[in-house]
Amino acid sequence: MKQFLLTPQAGKRLIAKTIATHPVVRKAIRNGTVVIVAGTTNGYVAEEILRTHNIEGDFSRRHFFRGVTLPPNMPVTKEGRLLDESRFPGDVVIVRGVWQKGKTIADVVDDLKEGDVILKGANALDLERKQAAVLIGHPKAGTIGLALPAIVGRRVRLIVPVGLEKRICGDLDELSAKLNRPGADGYRMLPLPGEVFTEIEALEALTAANVELIAAGGVCGAEGSVWLAVSGEPEQEEFAAQVIASVSAEPPFTTEFL
Repeated sequence: MKQFLLTPQAGKRLIAKTIATHPVVRKAIRNGTVVIVAGTTNGYVAEEILRTHNIEGDFSRRHFFRGVTLPPNMPVTKEGRLLDESRFPGDVVIVRGVWQKGKTIADVVDDLKEGDVILKGANALDLERKQAAVLIGHPKAGTIGLALPAIVGRRVRLIVPVGLEKRICGDLDELSAKLNRPGADGYRMLPLPGEVFTEIEALEALTAANVELIAAGGVCGAEGSVWLAVSGEPEQEEFAAQVIASVSAEPPFTTEFL
């Protein structure tokens, strides 16, 4: 067994690199539509998919989100220029290998069909049940509200890239019931009916070894980090070390992306 430390940003890059080679994603890029819904983790996913599949277009992770969690003392108003909705570039929509630049999920969701893929991040992760959920502030349930008719009604595949730092304790169905109750205040919540894809799934897919979360936390830039134990054949563990080394220097997400 070998143990490895992953920072949140390294974990995002690892998830993204692996999803770019996911068989379902590869097939949809060739023959159908892939929608990468804007989000901080999905910014890494978009970079890796576009690069891996040699899809033309200049992509930037700047402003590639609709909502973001910031420290309480950081300005979030337009006056502070951190969250200016006018600079939102749109989602990444790829149709048969061509990036439809400027489009959003709203532009294509009615045309999605079985075999197509939606990639959407999450805000909460239940590792025990392998379930994720998204916080909702929009009165029409935001992008997941748009996506559900395609996911449930037409069997469009939903893959949920989500880092282990978003793990919670408890049942997401029960937590959602509390947050969605009439009279409650703040965000609502919706469990997602999709394939949860964390750093664990990424490493297991790449190495075919067993991967476990064994510890978490840190300081001086390691806040939110996770310790993973990889158990397998010596060559699998060595490959895991090479994979981790390839993403370990990933710089943190900073205000330049806002």
